[in-house]
Amino acid sequence: MRRDCIAAHLFFCAGNLCESLAFFCKIRYNFFMYYLIELLASFLAVTVVLTLHEFAHAYVAYKCGDPTPKFNKRLTLNPLAHFDILGLVLFAFAGFGWAKPVPINPMNFNHYKRGLTLTAVAGVAMNYITAFLFCPLFYLVTYYVNIPFAALQNLLELFTLYLFLYSVSFCVFNLIPLPPLDGWRVVQALNKRRGRVYRFFERYGNIILIVLIAFHFLTEISLQYEVLRLAGNIFWYADILGHIMRYVVWAFQWPITALWGLVF
Repeated sequence: MRRDCIAAHLFFCAGNLCESLAFFCKIRYNFFMYYLIELLASFLAVTVVLTLHEFAHAYVAYKCGDPTPKFNKRLTLNPLAHFDILGLVLFAFAGFGWAKPVPINPMNFNHYKRGLTLTAVAGVAMNYITAFLFCPLFYLVTYYVNIPFAALQNLLELFTLYLFLYSVSFCVFNLIPLPPLDGWRVVQALNKRRGRVYRFFERYGNIILIVLIAFHFLTEISLQYEVLRLAGNIFWYADILGHIMRYVVWAFQWPITALWGLVF
C-alpha cells in the first residue's frame, strides 16, 4: 500500500514537472517567436521609412533642376538603391540610423539657395508627413483589424507602430546640425558665413556624431546590467543624443497623437 502511495506521489510529481517544463518551453517559444516577429516588423518599417526619406531628397533635387539623382539611379522607390548596411542595422535595433546619401550637385539648381534648402528639408518633411498618416493606420489596425492568426496580427500591429515611431525618430535624428545629416545641409544652405565655428563642425562633425552615438549605446548597455548600473546612471546625465531622441521625439509625436486621439 505504501509503495503504491509513493509511486502515485512520484507519478504526480513527474506529471507536475513535465507540465512545468512544457509551460516553460511554451513561454520561451512564444518569447522567441515574438522577438522574431518584432525584428521582422522593425526591418520592414525601416525599409519603408528610409526609402521614402531618400526618395524625397532625390525627387526634390530633380525638380529643382539637378539631374544627378536620376543619373545615379536614386530617383526610385526601390529600397536597395538607398540602403546603407550599418545605418540600416542601427535603425532596426536602436530606432535611429541613416541611409546612403543622395548625391546632388547644387550648381545645377535653378536657384542655388532655395534648391539646396528644399532638398535638405525634403527628407525630414517626408518623414513627418508620413508619420501623420501612419499614426491613424496603427489605430485602425489595433482597433478594427482582427486576424485569427495571432502571429500575423502581432506583425501587422508592430509594423504599423514602427512605421509611425521610426518616421518621427528619423525626422528628429536627421535634424541634428552635424554632418552628414540633413540638419547640417540646412545650415550650409542658410549660412553665408564660413567662420571658425562652421569650419570646426564641418571638419569634425562626423567624429562628434559617432562619439554621441557610441556614448548613447554605452549608456544604454550600462543601465541594463546591475554591476554597471551606477556608471549608467552617471552616463545618463551626459547622454546628449539620448536626451534629444527622448524628449524631442516626444515633442514631435505629441501633436500627431493628440490630434488623432480625438478621432479614435
